[in-house]
Amino acid sequence: MAAAAELKLLEKSLGLSKGNKYSAQGERQIPVLQTNNGPSLTGLTTIAAHLVKQANKEYLLGSTAEEKAVVQQWLEYRVTRVDGHSSKDDVRTLLKDLNSYLEDKVYLTGYNFTLADILLYYGLHRFIANSNSASICPNPAWRHRLLQVYNSGYPNATCCPLGGLSFPDAL
Repeated sequence: MAAAAELKLLEKSLGLSKGNKYSAQGERQIPVLQTNNGPSLTGLTTIAAHLVKQANKEYLLGSTAEEKAVVQQWLEYRVTRVDGHSSKDDVRTLLKDLNSYLEDKVYLTGYNFTLADILLYYGLHRFIANSNSASICPNPAWRHRLLQVYNSGYPNATCCPLGGLSFPDAL
């Protein structure tokens, strides 16, 4: 899924009105957001964090210093490790590492759903949707919890913070 499509899904999830203008720059098609109130913003995680703040849902960026650092760590992981990888072997390695990390966690930061969960899932979705193989699937419990968040209408920041989380069609 292209970064602009992910950002539009995120906007919808956050309850923001449509109207942001996205473009892409360079060979890697880095997303760019043209803002009304200043310079353009560049990069998936920069723009996503801006949208979260714009929607007044900053808890998705982490609530403690440690949690904020873990969110940043996984956002960086998404951009540096997940984006740009296309071989099944690379994806299997990424998912093996992710599944190992999630063994004793509910979400990437522990018990709180964050932007890191959303963007990492969006980034992995293209591999999951294009594969019939069970080996190309993120931790089933994590995936199930994300779907619960998606399907829930409860505005509980720990369990179901968005209530209307938008996921790509082929979950």
